[in-house]
Amino acid sequence: MPAPPPHLHVEVEGQGPWVVLAHGFGGSARNFGSQARALRDAYRIVRYDARGHARSAAPGDPAAYTPEMAVDDLRQVLDEVGADVAVVGGLSMGAATALRFAQAAPARVRGLVLASYPAGPAGGISRVARPFADAIEGRGLEAAGAEFAWGPSSGLDARGAALVRQGFLEHPPQGLVHTLRGVLAAWPSLDALAPTLATVRAPALLVAGERDAPSLGASRTLTAALPQARLVVVPEAGHVVNVAQPAAFNAALRAFLDAL
Repeated sequence: MPAPPPHLHVEVEGQGPWVVLAHGFGGSARNFGSQARALRDAYRIVRYDARGHARSAAPGDPAAYTPEMAVDDLRQVLDEVGADVAVVGGLSMGAATALRFAQAAPARVRGLVLASYPAGPAGGISRVARPFADAIEGRGLEAAGAEFAWGPSSGLDARGAALVRQGFLEHPPQGLVHTLRGVLAAWPSLDALAPTLATVRAPALLVAGERDAPSLGASRTLTAALPQARLVVVPEAGHVVNVAQPAAFNAALRAFLDAL
């Protein structure tokens, strides 16, 4: 008998059409706080902590962490809040989840927001997912995070690094380890998804920071492949683009939503 889905921490703010935002690896619903405050006057913003992160459950079984289960969790969130149709989006891991959900359940997706889409096995965090997991197990969250998440190689400024560190240290270590090995290391590349991308008919907004070369390349590839997509490149921003430049990100998101 399959295990029941884990408890997920979900937050809803505002009134209007549904907009669901899924955070990236090592983040939480808090990462989209600025977007919720900026949009809740006209939209119903749903944020949630992914399984294995922050206030959501962190199953001990490694088999509970796969790309397919990440998509099922997004479906669970929509069902829980009663959103039959929504704009679905996210950052990095959350963006990849949103795209796969749009492929699996196109009738439930009114629009797509794909921010800092992960570069896949050739670059970004997927490339270091397994050594990152090994480092958490062997040396703990602080040392592993300093090496892989907020250290000099992350490209984050001092404020961004402090915010990433603060959020990262609240997660259960086993949840992050299993997410790295079971979800990020196993996520299909854009080349693998390419044959089905033309079937995603929902309008799509792609956002990437100009300093995030791996995600910028992936975002350009997706913009060309998706039938109704446009790309916004945010100056002076790296991977956590919505935190680094919230005003620019919020303006692009608001314009996209208002035009739907």
